[in-house]
Amino acid sequence: MATLLLFFLLAVSVVSADEDAFLGVNIGTDLSDMPSPTQVVALLKAQNIRHIRLYDADRAMLLALANSGIQVTVSVPNDQLLGIGQSNATAANWIARNVIAHVPATNITAIAVGSEVLTALPNAAPVLVSALKFINSALVASNLDHQIKVSTPHSSSIILDSFPPSQAFFNRSWDPVMVPLLKFLQSTGSYLMLNVYPYYDYMQSNGVIPLDYALFRPLPPNKEAVDANTLLHYTNVFDAVVDAAYFAMSYLNVTNVPIVVTESGWPSKGDSSEPDATLENANTYNSNLIKHVLNNTGTPKHPGIAVSTYIYELYNEDLRPGSVSEKNWGLFNANGVPVYILHLTGAGTVLANDTTNQTFCVAKSGSDPKMLQAALDWACGPGKVDCSPLLQGQPCYEPDNVVSHSTYAFNAYFQQMAKSSGTCDFKGVATVTTTDPSHGSCRFPGSAGRNGTVVNGTSLAPSSNSTSSGCLSLYFHGGGSFTSSVIVGVLLLSTSVLF
Repeated sequence: MATLLLFFLLAVSVVSADEDAFLGVNIGTDLSDMPSPTQVVALLKAQNIRHIRLYDADRAMLLALANSGIQVTVSVPNDQLLGIGQSNATAANWIARNVIAHVPATNITAIAVGSEVLTALPNAAPVLVSALKFINSALVASNLDHQIKVSTPHSSSIILDSFPPSQAFFNRSWDPVMVPLLKFLQSTGSYLMLNVYPYYDYMQSNGVIPLDYALFRPLPPNKEAVDANTLLHYTNVFDAVVDAAYFAMSYLNVTNVPIVVTESGWPSKGDSSEPDATLENANTYNSNLIKHVLNNTGTPKHPGIAVSTYIYELYNEDLRPGSVSEKNWGLFNANGVPVYILHLTGAGTVLANDTTNQTFCVAKSGSDPKMLQAALDWACGPGKVDCSPLLQGQPCYEPDNVVSHSTYAFNAYFQQMAKSSGTCDFKGVATVTTTDPSHGSCRFPGSAGRNGTVVNGTSLAPSSNSTSSGCLSLYFHGGGSFTSSVIVGVLLLSTSVLF
């Protein structure tokens, strides 16, 4: 970015092994009304965000963060990399100005030297390791090397043949950089920084990668990707990319350097060429990512070991050049209003804007319309859902299609069953979302109505021996085209802090 970019890492303090776990979000300053540093810190505190990463070492931000208790990662911008990589004195001056001047009041715990240098600034690659060493030497001289770790973020595109993960390796043209870099990380007890974007993997796969696989949505066992060499099962793109990096390191005989994902996220809006950059998918991805990390699920190669992850990003960047999606990766707008409400049950007070505890059941995107119709007929019949709002002339009749009508019926059943586990499935054509599917005058059961009250669903429930199998329909859906439904997943947040 041409302007200063601040990466804020949204984090929670949870314990994984003997280390804290964190999840982060990135933030840019390409905003029409950029919040002041004090406003940013106020938002971080209000959301209980305990770890942040700055793309630079902005003095005003570092001063605002003083005595906040928030752990900070500062960065050496790419445009300063050549100077630092060629001069130990320049590196020492950078540390004096941007680190020593602020600690211990500001809790700086890591330095990211450059960003995706091998792919974004390849002419600086020959001095990258020198830059890391010079920065670390300056920390050693100031007795700060045990408190502050040094690394550099990489694009996951430096990994070739990433599936199956066991066959992955780093682009060998970068071996003269990667080998000494990994040795440096080993010797200093640091970690490999990796940017992982399943959104781009999905977009560039030409339909090979299913959307559910990119969004952490549950897959049937026969749809899971299996590494034939290890027989490990992969249920999402994120884990596969992280494990590919671990295998790529082992190919270079490095097995004891942990991975921190320094960027990951999903855009909430895109242009016509990016139909899956939607608010619902962004909510689904980030919610499920957080859940995946908070649960300390780990990866198939390293189960139970959480992957420290930074969410990209804290704010939408309405002035950022490029495609529509480039401006819409944020969790918040510049005024601090959330773009969408992440439902983070079990994440403590993190993201305190999530006060509604609202979840809904909606038709799953891409479902067979015949299966939707069958499930709709059951819900409005044996399921004893009050489907009268779907009749012609009633508030929820429009849009008159099977996706919209089944979404209403599925949610009404889900609400009347008190959101019990398994009541939002309907043979795989329904999913839970935190996005209120209400529209216009059609208010869905469980929705906070216009007056702020919750709309209750029908109290009628099916008998205990009711099933969803082949009952004769008591409700027949009329015409209407088949359209995509609104879908969003729920829950998530965690990663292991490795410093």
